[in-house]
Amino acid sequence: MASTEPYALEVSPASELTFTLTRATGQDATPRCSLTLKHPGNTDEHLAFKVKTTQPRRYLVRPNQGLVAPGSAETISIILVDKDKQVLLQSFDRLGQTALDHSKDKFLVQSCCVSREFATRYNDEKRKADSQVGENAAKSAKELAEALTGMWNAVTSAASNPIFNKKLHVRHVVDTMPPPGPPIKPPVVPHEKSLQTIENMTQEQMFAEISSLRRKYDELVSFSVNLTAERDILNNTLEQTKRDLNREMSNRAALENQGGGKTMGGNPDAPKSSGMANLLMMLIVGLLMFIVGVKMSQSDQVGFLAGIPVIGGLVLGKEGVTEEL
Repeated sequence: MASTEPYALEVSPASELTFTLTRATGQDATPRCSLTLKHPGNTDEHLAFKVKTTQPRRYLVRPNQGLVAPGSAETISIILVDKDKQVLLQSFDRLGQTALDHSKDKFLVQSCCVSREFATRYNDEKRKADSQVGENAAKSAKELAEALTGMWNAVTSAASNPIFNKKLHVRHVVDTMPPPGPPIKPPVVPHEKSLQTIENMTQEQMFAEISSLRRKYDELVSFSVNLTAERDILNNTLEQTKRDLNREMSNRAALENQGGGKTMGGNPDAPKSSGMANLLMMLIVGLLMFIVGVKMSQSDQVGFLAGIPVIGGLVLGKEGVTEEL
């Protein structure tokens, strides 16, 4: 149902945009659809429009904004880019049409009334831009777009100017009909081709073919035998390497254990040798002190040695024996 508001454009189609996907290539195979915006005629003012989408990189909308004069209409061309077309076709190949039936792509058509001054100025600039070419035309088109963008910003910020919003859903449909082309020849099955070739052979050709097959079979058997022998050699080499490695590890562990025993146990003859050295040292020291005592007794300087139990007794005892004699 058409809206009764004077600022609302009549949008056709009213609820859904359908894109037909084909597997053909070329400019004509690009999925596209048209959107018609018609002035309802309820007002003498121009209506500005703007078309938005939830997928701006997937669809090309031309023009995406502009003005519609009273009693006229504007046709909007919407193109689906080829990259996203291939993505949708891949989804169709995996899951069928159900993968495309729940598309979340949407379009929004907005419209509002504009002042006569803005409409007159915009139309004059548009006529000038249409008559220009090259860089001047591009510059004029950019200025027109900036003028419309500024107008929409002003309308959005001002709550007094109402805006009409119309949402459109998107549906993608795959054309399953094959593209027209030359008739496709049925593929020849390999064994059927071989049978046809054998039937056309002479006896000599068949004998040569059998000999060739026999020679290839012998080469295959020889290759298989050589491969098996190489496998056995590799297995034996691997087993020998494992045994050598285990033996080397055992020898290293034994050497480490022997080295640890020497470090912890020490030399069992060491205490005995140490005791003999201490006893020999004590005998030498005692002998030296005895000789010193005897020398000092002969010089009558042994009185202070009387307090020493062992040495004093030995020296004084020796002196007593000398005096008695």
